[in-house]
Amino acid sequence: MDFNALFRFLADLQQNNHKEWMDANRKRYQQIRSSFVAWLDELDTKLATIDPDYFPTPGKKGINRINNNLLFHPNKPVYKDHFGAGLDQKSKQGDFYIHIGLSECLLAGGYWKPDHKTLNSIREAIDYNGEELVKILNKKSFKNTFGGLYPDQDQLKKAPKGYSADHEFIDLLRNRTFAVIHPLTKEDILKDDFTEKVIKVYKEMLPFRRYLNQATTV
Repeated sequence: MDFNALFRFLADLQQNNHKEWMDANRKRYQQIRSSFVAWLDELDTKLATIDPDYFPTPGKKGINRINNNLLFHPNKPVYKDHFGAGLDQKSKQGDFYIHIGLSECLLAGGYWKPDHKTLNSIREAIDYNGEELVKILNKKSFKNTFGGLYPDQDQLKKAPKGYSADHEFIDLLRNRTFAVIHPLTKEDILKDDFTEKVIKVYKEMLPFRRYLNQATTV
């Protein structure tokens, strides 16, 4: 995968963020997209060999649309400034997310503002076995990789219904988002060992995602 070509395309697209330019450069876009999908396919195969619970996700299924949804966000540009994809995608929530863009690059996973039923399942798991999640979050290599849970700006100010304010894990229970992020630099992505770095981050994130996925499926 020529990630330099991907970054150049995104830079040109943001300078010409309209349908007429995209139509004139459709072939170039399709070439970049196909290369990214092929890279995702290779990564998908490698992740499946290291994780027995991995849910195979072909690149064409995992990749996100480059168009912004203008119906719900009419003030956004026509096209995004990044390529994004979710692998290990048994469901849209809880996948392993890859984001490569001009303003931000990252690897992420977990549950971002999940629906009420899913959120309740996660809270029940914490109530039952919060020690395990705390152990995962406090692991030194995990902290070095992710820094901790992604800060939840929508965290409840009080205890959620059914839980006491002095609950041992009240700080976790008040969260509405359970996700972690590993920031990337453009330099990280352009290195020859980028795929190996992605796999290393995936492995470090795996116990966290397994805990959440078990909470939402059992």
